[in-house]
Amino acid sequence: MNARTKLGLGVLVTGLAMGVLGDALLREGPWGLNLFVWIAALVLVVLALAGWGGVRLAGGGRWLLIPALLFAAAFAWRDSIMLKFLSFVALATALALAAFRAREGQLRVAGILEYALGMVLSGIMALIGIPLLAFNDIEWKEMGSEGRLPRTMAVARGFLFAVPLLIIFGSLFMEADAVFESLVKDIFFIDLTTLLSHLFVSGFFAWVTAGYLRGLLVDTSVPLTVGGQPNFLGVGIIEIGVILGAINLLFLSFVIVQFRYLFGGHAIVQATSGLTYAQYARRGFFELVAVAALVLPLLLGLHWLLRKENPAHERIFRTLAAAQIALLFVIMASAVQRMRLYQIEYGLTELRLYTLAFIGWLAVVFLWFMATVLRGRREQFVFGAMVAGFLSIGALHLANPDALIIRTNLARVDQGRSFDAKYAARRSADAVPALIAGLPRLSHEDQCTVAGIVLHRWSPPASADWRTWNLARSRARERVKEILTTLRAVKSNCPNESQPDTD
Repeated sequence: MNARTKLGLGVLVTGLAMGVLGDALLREGPWGLNLFVWIAALVLVVLALAGWGGVRLAGGGRWLLIPALLFAAAFAWRDSIMLKFLSFVALATALALAAFRAREGQLRVAGILEYALGMVLSGIMALIGIPLLAFNDIEWKEMGSEGRLPRTMAVARGFLFAVPLLIIFGSLFMEADAVFESLVKDIFFIDLTTLLSHLFVSGFFAWVTAGYLRGLLVDTSVPLTVGGQPNFLGVGIIEIGVILGAINLLFLSFVIVQFRYLFGGHAIVQATSGLTYAQYARRGFFELVAVAALVLPLLLGLHWLLRKENPAHERIFRTLAAAQIALLFVIMASAVQRMRLYQIEYGLTELRLYTLAFIGWLAVVFLWFMATVLRGRREQFVFGAMVAGFLSIGALHLANPDALIIRTNLARVDQGRSFDAKYAARRSADAVPALIAGLPRLSHEDQCTVAGIVLHRWSPPASADWRTWNLARSRARERVKEILTTLRAVKSNCPNESQPDTD
């Protein structure tokens, strides 16, 4: 058989095997060690099939298999739902772009549209890869002339027709005789709902995996480059200059008029009648973050539309864009100042922390924009922004946001400020060790709240499935087990102790 048929068969069989493995591992949740094991198997399969089929993985995208493994491992490390969401996004991005550039081309010099095209094509291939394998890549007639395959296929077809007949006649015999019915149920008892569930989960992972592997290893017909800007879309510097100039004037007027208000902090709140900390911080913070987030696609879009035939026009654009970014950094600093004040007064929450992290990522991306796009190296921008995103997610894992939230809010208790015990106790397992360490610093009422919820959520289970093992959840249960007596004693001295704990 030819090389394409051989590789197609390998992809098909491997996809089926990965489907069965996916059903065995991933049907149990929440995902932890099982996802890492499955992704590790997928990476090994990619490398093994590439070597077996003579496919050379020479593109820059092949290195994205490493961050894919790391972000899959993060599911067995942290328990925060937001961290898992970010890790999943990063994992999916790495796998999609690995398929996009693993065989040829450099990932670090691909443009925005090429990245987008690669991710879209990876998704499409995962959905339609199986039919293409069956009807386009594998030459079934060629296989039918070799060895024992014709007889094997004939046997398979025979079983295919025999199974429904066996079910029909067997059902009738079972209805006719109770002893025969009991014997069949003892030997061949099958829960139809469970069977269909296993078939669905196995089929889903087999379908997606085989399609992904086909797009990565078999298909080479889809172009992986995007042409330059069409002539009819080009815009001159006058139009773009007017747009950027007007926005810069708006930004400048806002900064000048609001400068004292933006950075006034405690003083401006105390001096302004009817202005509360919540109004000062919350109202401005998210609007200013939205402004920062909108500027990046605006500048990228205008730079793409700009006609590049005149170097002087590019210099004008760079000047206007740099001025806008400088003003934007002032506005972003204001947003951070507002949130710092709000956090001092009301404590730290997940939304506030992750929004601050997003601002940090934006700041790095805007600096990278100035170092690449504004210096004529636009093709390097997206790769750097993606790497910055990966590193930001990694930094969040290292910082352990839920534990950081608990420690920050416990520090406020030492200053005589309030503590939201219910919110703290409902954080993920990442927060449990810090929460238990700070339990003696809480009021009796807050200790009751924490003890009740923690006991309900993290008391050691009678048995645990190794597939869902997670380091943070394991540590949380071990820590609760160590002070189980103390927690129960606290709970026994609480009002309404007889009421069931609620999550």
